[in-house]
Amino acid sequence: MSQKLISANIDNLKTWVKYKKGLCDSCRGTCCSLPVEVKFDDLARMGVADPFEVDEPAKKLAKRLTKAGVIQHFNFKTETYTLSQRSNDDCVYLDQKTRLCTIYQVRPDTCRNHPQIGPRPNHCAYQTK
Repeated sequence: MSQKLISANIDNLKTWVKYKKGLCDSCRGTCCSLPVEVKFDDLARMGVADPFEVDEPAKKLAKRLTKAGVIQHFNFKTETYTLSQRSNDDCVYLDQKTRLCTIYQVRPDTCRNHPQIGPRPNHCAYQTK
């Protein structure tokens, strides 16, 4: 019988644990079920936006990336993109079997800086594998 994976509970930050080195080694990547906000530089590093598109209207890029399934939302005011998530809330770049990031080397700054930044700094939605 397969185990149902539960996504991170962003509404109950009291359930999050204080981050310590090595905690990720036994986690199932729960943070990868949180919405990931990115900027243009992240998209360029990830290889989904061309550096030359920085001068193009952000709305045009957002439309292209939404159609491609890369982003699910664009905030025009802050020019922040939110990466797409699967129906179970997992990031589209999270491998469903290994629970590892498929773009780890070029991952967005939001992911690079987690859990130092986020809804509860220096805490994470840790869940065992």
